[in-house]
Amino acid sequence: MKNTKLFRLLAVLLAITLVAAACGSDAAEDTADGGDDAAATDSGDDSSGDDSSGDDSSGDDGGDTDTVTVTQGSVLATVLDRGEVNCGIPTSAVGFAEQDANGVWAGFDVDYCHAVAAAVFGDRDAVNFVPLTAAERFTAVQTGEVDLLMRTTTWTQGRDASGDQAMDFGPTTFYDGQQLVGRRSQGFSESSTIADVDGTNVCTNAGTTTEKNISDGVAAVGGSFTLVAAEDIPTAVEAFVAGQCDIFTSDGSAVAGEAAVNEDNADGDWVVFPATPISKEPLGPVYPQNDSEWGDIINWVVFATIIADEKGIDSSNAADRLADEQAKAAAGGEGLDAEVLRLLGGEGELQSALNLPADAFLNVISQVGNYDEIYVSNVTERIGLVREGSANAGWLDGGLIYAPPAR
Repeated sequence: MKNTKLFRLLAVLLAITLVAAACGSDAAEDTADGGDDAAATDSGDDSSGDDSSGDDSSGDDGGDTDTVTVTQGSVLATVLDRGEVNCGIPTSAVGFAEQDANGVWAGFDVDYCHAVAAAVFGDRDAVNFVPLTAAERFTAVQTGEVDLLMRTTTWTQGRDASGDQAMDFGPTTFYDGQQLVGRRSQGFSESSTIADVDGTNVCTNAGTTTEKNISDGVAAVGGSFTLVAAEDIPTAVEAFVAGQCDIFTSDGSAVAGEAAVNEDNADGDWVVFPATPISKEPLGPVYPQNDSEWGDIINWVVFATIIADEKGIDSSNAADRLADEQAKAAAGGEGLDAEVLRLLGGEGELQSALNLPADAFLNVISQVGNYDEIYVSNVTERIGLVREGSANAGWLDGGLIYAPPAR
């Protein structure tokens, strides 16, 4: 009798063991197949973040081929293996991304692509520029075609929210706002308002915040207009020049840039209005979602250019400033600016914690420049917009350009 009971107990334990093993196998298969349940858990459960931070492979949880979930650290590893940064830029934007007759790109956004390359590789030219239209740009980030998007892209709640767009935004590099341009010969002036858009044809690039802003703004004042949508800014401007529309609208920097260089405005007939932009357009870097390693690198490259500007460090003196601070440290520390020492790769540097070379930001400033150098050489000299009195002035000068401390 005792043996019979013992055999029954062993049989029950064996059955429980087999069921548990089968359940564990099913769960493993669900995870490997990227099932919907696994994807939903990773996106909505805080506990999944602990796993992803310790295991680079755990982020590949989605079976949806329309979007890409980037794993922790995967972009940096891919970039290092490739040997260059794939950087998405505008197809053409005065002062931000322009290609000369020799195929060389220049501009504000272009320089920040160079800055990331300088930080990662110590070589500002270790970058592949990928010109993208507004319609193409987000797909390029989602699919991994580009590692970084520097393409006059507005940071909005909808774009930043988790979901199909799968993107994160870095620090704002340029505070912009939407404006319009019309012709003085058609009755527009600096005092024109959005109410004067009523009954007109308006050219802008499709699939942008610009299109939505003008629609909302005109409707709010009880007006209506006919939208003439274009693939990109150059096409929209061509339509305006050809008389297919009465108004061209885009970010204020784009409107001012076109007004400054377009031959059609040689006689000064174009007029930009209203004086106060109709929207907020914070522009900056965009990168794949949920990759904090790569995101931290992009963010601190931007911050480094801002801190350098605050500290008076530029492309002509960065190496000398490092040497000066090192000498002060060796002499006991009198007059030492410890933040400059850390930023440029000296004692206490934090670049290594970002998986960058210690001299990463020294390379950024020496090879590309600080924020003011990047702004002035592109935006001021090309478009005529100055930082003074604008949101793009430094915080000490009444603007919004500000960086966390390098410590």
